[in-house]
This record gives sequence, C-alpha cells and structure tokens, in this order.
Amino acid sequence: MTKQILPLFGLILLISYSWAAKGPNGKEFPAHWGEPPAIQTRDLRPLPGGYGQGSSTLANWIKSNLKKDEKNEHIILFGGNKLTLDGWSIKSGYATYEIKDGTILGTTAKGSGNTFLCTEKEYGDFDLVFEVKCHNRLNSGVQIRSKLKNPSGKYGGRVNGPQVEIEASGNKGAEAGYVYGEATGRGWLTPKERLKPHKHFKDGKWNQYRILAKGNNIKTWINGQMIEDLTDEEIYKTHPKGLIGLQVHGIGGNDGPFTVQWRNIKIKEL
Repeated sequence: MTKQILPLFGLILLISYSWAAKGPNGKEFPAHWGEPPAIQTRDLRPLPGGYGQGSSTLANWIKSNLKKDEKNEHIILFGGNKLTLDGWSIKSGYATYEIKDGTILGTTAKGSGNTFLCTEKEYGDFDLVFEVKCHNRLNSGVQIRSKLKNPSGKYGGRVNGPQVEIEASGNKGAEAGYVYGEATGRGWLTPKERLKPHKHFKDGKWNQYRILAKGNNIKTWINGQMIEDLTDEEIYKTHPKGLIGLQVHGIGGNDGPFTVQWRNIKIKEL
C-alpha cells in the first residue's frame, strides 16, 4: 500500500507545480523557466533560491535555471553609458526623437500619424524593462514583436503588432499597461472584461515598466504592479517576433507639441 501512495502523492505534488508554476512554498518560478521537471526523485532537501523544500531533481532544475539567468543578463538598449540612437530608426511618421538629459525625448509633430522609434533588431521571447514619463494629454505605447507593412514605402512602412499602452491616469484612471493591436484590425487584445481603468501609472513622474513575452503569453507590470497576463494564440501566430518601437502618438488640430520620454531601456532574450 505504501508503494502505491508515495507515487500518487508525488504525482499530485508535480501536478500542483505544473498548474501553479510555483515552488513548494508558493514562491513563483520565473515564467521563462517553463514547467518544472515532470519526473522527480522522492527525497526532500532545501531548494536554491528560497523555494522551500523539494526533491533533488527540482533542486537541480532550479540551480540550472539560476545559472542561466546569471549568464544571460539584461542588455542595455539605451541608458547608462549607451546614450546613442545607433541601432534605432524612425518609422511610420515624422515625430522627432532626440537624446536629452540622458533620455530619449519624443515630440509630436503637427499632421504626423503615429510615429515609432524602432530597434533594427527583432526580438521574440524576452524580458524588457524601461522607465517612461508622458505628457498628461499624450497617448503613447511600446510596440513589441512588431512588423512593417510596405517597408519600402512612405516613412519606412507602417508599424503593426502588439502595443503595451502608455497613458496618464488622470482623475478616473486609464488603460496603461494593457495590450493593444496597433494596425492589426483587432483593436484591444486585452479582453474587454479586463480592460478596467486604473491609476498605477503616476502622472508627471517616471514609471517603471516590465514586459515579459514568452510564446503566446505577454505579461506586463507598472511600478511593480502586474497589469496584464494575456494569452493570445492568434497574435502570436502572426507576430512571434519583431521590432520594439517607442511610440509618439499622432495628434490632431493645433494641439501640442507634447512629449514622452524613455530611459534605462534594457532587454534580456529568453
């Protein structure tokens, strides 16, 4: 009887790991680690990284992933000693981008459509972090895994793909951090029932964003608060990898000029 109970207990424990992607003590494993090992030994030992106690198999899996993370640090796209726009190019419009006081300063241009400062390199699965400050009357965003329609056409082509929203909270809150389908014909990728205004974006101040994209899942955080956990197979099929783009939204009439700033942009490919 004992021989039957132990495997069953181990199976239940493994299923709980798989469903929750957490260690025995409830601490979440990083999403880019994937699922814990399906088959584990029955011994019990302290686990690296503060995940409680578990099997040697689980301990070795955690240790291996921690070592990989140490070797695969975030790469600076802009910030620190890398205050240059080399490796970036402007697409889709004629808003301006310049380096000012250690930041990328984007400024609206009258009559221009949405404009994007895009990386020349494409990224698939990644962990992206940056800081942003946006004028209270300007909508902005950061494109991920994005493509160019008609790249040989006007203004280098039309940027299209998932966009993580940047927007001042105002009095009633806003949709900062949710995911929009820029020029995809789908509108918001975040489901309507989850598209609830919030005030985690601090108006007039620097805000810390994190975007974790792995497979068909996109997670976002603002100032440490998780905003979105989106699984969308349709957008992943059309946009599994692509450009990262900093948006200056088009404005109408005689509004503006308005500005948006970015700094400390770093990425870790997964």
